[in-house]
Amino acid sequence: MTAHPTIGVLAVQGDVREHVRALESAGATAIPVRRPSEVAAIDGLVIPGGESTTMDKLCRIFELRDPLVERLHAGLPAYGSCAGMIMLAERILDGHRDQQTLGGLDITVRRNAFGRQVDSFEEDLRIRELGPEPVRAVFIRAPWVEEVGEGVQVLASVHVGGADHPVAVRQGNLVATSFHPEVTGDHRFHQLFVDIVRHA
Repeated sequence: MTAHPTIGVLAVQGDVREHVRALESAGATAIPVRRPSEVAAIDGLVIPGGESTTMDKLCRIFELRDPLVERLHAGLPAYGSCAGMIMLAERILDGHRDQQTLGGLDITVRRNAFGRQVDSFEEDLRIRELGPEPVRAVFIRAPWVEEVGEGVQVLASVHVGGADHPVAVRQGNLVATSFHPEVTGDHRFHQLFVDIVRHA
């Protein structure tokens, strides 16, 4: 068990600073990850929101993709928010033709499932693992989970168009949300992830 884990925030694109602050408030040492050598030095990884196709291309340009995939497949704990959920998914719907993910989560995600930027919204979610108080979830051009594999636990869903769509999932040491808890000041998701990393 690591009392003060070092958690990297993938820093090629997206809202990196907000995640660094949330992780530090949850008791972790947070560092930006931009180089392959930094991937070897972390106990866990956060993949922030941003634009998943850009993130994918930059991971390949900066030679981060292979070391990240290797560490994830070896059991590195990871948390992805919004675009980070897409990056951790094994399968994407509505992705660009050559878009790749890092994988790890046995889920199929639909990019921009809730619509464009103007369709962004907020909603209170009840998530048992985070206690009785609702989580204020901010959805910005967000994906949702279309399908989950057998080992995936759905932590929260949103009811849209007559159906429930998972927006927070966990599979072992991997966690992902469609929404952005880093922008609300509610750091319970980051605390959950830091605890996962401590016990990994």
